[in-house]
Amino acid sequence: MTNPADELLDVVDEQDRVVGTAPRGEVYRRGLTHRSVFILVRDAQGRIFTHRRTDRKLFAPGAYDCFVGGVVGSGEGYAEAAVREAEEELGVTGIHPEPLFKFLFRDGGALSWWCDLYQARWDGPVSPQVEEVAWHDWLTEAELTARLAEWEFVPDGREAWRRYLEWRSASA
Repeated sequence: MTNPADELLDVVDEQDRVVGTAPRGEVYRRGLTHRSVFILVRDAQGRIFTHRRTDRKLFAPGAYDCFVGGVVGSGEGYAEAAVREAEEELGVTGIHPEPLFKFLFRDGGALSWWCDLYQARWDGPVSPQVEEVAWHDWLTEAELTARLAEWEFVPDGREAWRRYLEWRSASA
């Protein structure tokens, strides 16, 4: 496996237009806006795949998340990245993420990235990527709500979940 800090990312502006490229480590260090994908994965019972990130992650090591996903590589499209990230993190093939909406996340400091949100159903077994996932389970929405109050979740995942609930409510 290559060093994630060396992965080349597109740097984008406030309108999500590519303005350059840089290694992920530099993007994070300099607070450059880039692209990412978030996939909310449910099983046949509607439970949500939730996991704890490994302690080796560059961003929010050891934090929990209710989305699988990650950065979009340089020259890669959002939809392509959503499939790649979901399949890598879950250890599956043949997943079909459905696009929902996109937003610009700002962490309150110097960091920002475009978040393209998807949803997918996966009814088979998973074999999460050990470099990415330290623990996982399928949680009901009630269980997830309780864990959001108790556990440290990644800030962008927490914001994506809040926006997802608003989007779902407005779409109903």
